[in-house]
Amino acid sequence: MNAVLPLGFLTPGREAVVRDVVGGKELRRRLGELGFVRGSVVRIVQSQPCGPLIISLGDGRVALGRGAAQKIMVEELDG
Repeated sequence: MNAVLPLGFLTPGREAVVRDVVGGKELRRRLGELGFVRGSVVRIVQSQPCGPLIISLGDGRVALGRGAAQKIMVEELDG
């Protein structure tokens, strides 16, 4: 089993599984509506020093601020 880490720490191009979403009720609700739920597979497409992360989620892509990305706990997939 790999370590669980915030989504913002995931290496671009690597896939991970969402294990938990922490934070306030509204943030968890909003992230859930975007598809960040336990068991979903995510991949960071683009990560620049400044600006949002571009994340592949399901059939689409989502731009997510770094603060919100730190609240999504993921486990990196092997491979």
